[in-house]
Amino acid sequence: MRRQTLALCATLAAACRAAPIPDGERFPAGTQFTARFLQLGDTKVRYVDAGEGTAVIFIHGLGASLYAWRKNLAPVMAAGFRVVAFDNRGFGSSDKPAHGYTNAAYARLVAALMDSLHLPDAVLVGHSMGGEVAGEVAIAFPHRVRALALIGAVGLGTRQPLLFRIARWPVLGPAILAFRGRGFVARLLKSTYADPSKVGEADVDQYYAPVAEPDYGRALRGVLREFRLDGLAGRLGAIQAPTLVLWGEADSWVPITLGRALAAQLERSAFLSVPHAGHSVQEEAPGEVNRLLIKFLKQGLPRVPENLASVADWRGHGESIDFINRMVDTAGR
Repeated sequence: MRRQTLALCATLAAACRAAPIPDGERFPAGTQFTARFLQLGDTKVRYVDAGEGTAVIFIHGLGASLYAWRKNLAPVMAAGFRVVAFDNRGFGSSDKPAHGYTNAAYARLVAALMDSLHLPDAVLVGHSMGGEVAGEVAIAFPHRVRALALIGAVGLGTRQPLLFRIARWPVLGPAILAFRGRGFVARLLKSTYADPSKVGEADVDQYYAPVAEPDYGRALRGVLREFRLDGLAGRLGAIQAPTLVLWGEADSWVPITLGRALAAQLERSAFLSVPHAGHSVQEEAPGEVNRLLIKFLKQGLPRVPENLASVADWRGHGESIDFINRMVDTAGR
């Protein structure tokens, strides 16, 4: 372990500090979306809100920002939905306090966001850590959640890189997180893709920009120490909202076996997978993810007598399936 730690320190030091892109170039700059800020209690949160119809709130994962949804927001809005995405506490351009990163605290933040936007309920779409947060909201505030889409979600656990484990240590953790280089961000981002060549320099720039901020290290350390990545274990039966569970088949961060296990413990779920895609499946295979997500938003879960975690691929059924839980009118009611 000591040898691995020294090697990691050397790698981080070698990859230390490049100049980040300025705030004015961060997503959604140059798109049809406009970023705004909301004060939610003691946390200032950056968000986008566009479109009309049933609200769909996108919750990003660990180390990400609303940039993670850059390829999904416009198609879902064009399909007739109101889309909301935000930089969660500790990430992106939102506030980065030292504490406030428990599972329950994140769930309350989502509810506060909904209150501020005057949303009585919404469909929640969560990726990775954001999927765990979405599940927490569905348990704590069931009347606020019309449906869930959990994409490569933690909740039953995950494989963590050595950096994340060391970051929790009392002395070495803060020192390690001081070396937050662009090169290391690039390697982590590429590890979430089945085909790392699909990660462009512009993607690395967007992910690295908030990482270079002075408070990012303490915020990440707070998340890693306070947030439970297995927080839904033993509690999934409490989620009653219809749930689409969507996974990249080459996910090396949260293996697909955990996705199937998660779906099997939900009362109303469909499990689907996308071939040749990794953990960041919504970024790597956006066309397929958008197609499946929009179909779920418009038509709900297929009518089958058993949990779809054990049923063959939904994609092959075409339009002949008899659907229930029409999302616009009745989902979550």
